[in-house]
Amino acid sequence: MKLFLSTIQWLVFILAGSLVAPLAVGNVLGLPPEEIASFMQRTFLLIGVSALLQTLFGHKLPMMEGPAGLWWGVFVVYAGLIASGSLALTDGLRQLEMGMLITGGLFLLLGAMGWIGKIRKLFTPLVTGTYLIILVAQLSGSFMKGLFGIGYLTDEVDVRVALPAFGVLLIAMLLPRSRFGFLRNYSVLISLLAGWLLFIALGIAPEVLPAASAFDIPGIFEWGLPQWDAGVLPTSILIGLLLLANLIASIAVVEKVVAKSQPDMPPVDYNRTSLIMGVSTALGGVFSAMGCVPISGTAGFMLTTGLVKRLPFILAAAGIALVSFFPPVTAVLTSLPMPVGYAVIFIPFASMIGLALREYQSLQGGDRDFFIIGVSLMIGIGSLFVPAQAIAHLPGLIRTIANNGLVLGMLVCILLEQLFIYREKAALRGKDGTNASS
Repeated sequence: MKLFLSTIQWLVFILAGSLVAPLAVGNVLGLPPEEIASFMQRTFLLIGVSALLQTLFGHKLPMMEGPAGLWWGVFVVYAGLIASGSLALTDGLRQLEMGMLITGGLFLLLGAMGWIGKIRKLFTPLVTGTYLIILVAQLSGSFMKGLFGIGYLTDEVDVRVALPAFGVLLIAMLLPRSRFGFLRNYSVLISLLAGWLLFIALGIAPEVLPAASAFDIPGIFEWGLPQWDAGVLPTSILIGLLLLANLIASIAVVEKVVAKSQPDMPPVDYNRTSLIMGVSTALGGVFSAMGCVPISGTAGFMLTTGLVKRLPFILAAAGIALVSFFPPVTAVLTSLPMPVGYAVIFIPFASMIGLALREYQSLQGGDRDFFIIGVSLMIGIGSLFVPAQAIAHLPGLIRTIANNGLVLGMLVCILLEQLFIYREKAALRGKDGTNASS
């Protein structure tokens, strides 16, 4: 029974964290409801398969896979080109397939050459802590809009949605602190079921769309065969490098949480992880879905629920993949009210601030580290408030970085820390040379 409930809770967490991106992308691309449902079906398959591959053969951690925010941004950029009439919908979708195939190939190359270990050295506690704070800051806007019901039934704050959503959030905050172990361990599952039933009772839950068939195998290249474009290659390489940074930072966070309860856990093989990431990203292109990446929010979920064992997660990942073959089940799952989803996973994501502060506690650099943190956070979080239309005229590569505060802040943090390290080493070499000559 415990294994069953733990598996269901993992399933709920994966579901709640995976619905927003494909729904939002499908709408911004102007896809009809039946195509959005099919897109969601293929994305579920990719999420489940990617998680199984990584947990069994890659990093071997119980770590949720989800649509990457960077791919979300790229899809939105292409949606803008399509809406402006400068690119046909079919051509844009086929180019996105090609982009994911190229990025997958880059991950395979980096993993095969054994270069990931060298890159990983850049992700110090300073960088990891800064990454987590900017990540929470970037997500906080979406969470608060979701809780206030903005974009759910109307484009304004909706009291009918906000009051029950914050009620569910209150339940999700209290249950992990209950003196009853059952309520603590399954707080996410209980909160979601209570919220879903509450929204149904209030008549504000989405209707379950009818499925075209009871069983359906997700197809490949549903958008057509991949299409080459000169701008796809540089964009895909940049996205791959940025996703690699995201991958390393996310795994570092989850690895530390798991290691506390499993001190004999073997270290993560990052080169093998990159190889699996290459396979799963390429499958995103093959299945015309959104490329996935390990989600660092898994660490917050583990801290909230205490679930760190692999078996329940493996079963949940297999369940998500299996669901994709049954459109009626997918239709039911996609009827989950998004405000409830945001309320349920609010606490796991908020707890990542605590992880960031623990990373900072291990720092030894004093004022130097405080300077780097301040500058990185100002640039990373500040760029989140720059309107997308203000940078629309910039070249594609620059726009991709400038439009993502998480990536920009993390890159600034890495560059500043490496610059200070280089200067300190140069000063030491100069001092040793002076002493030797004297």
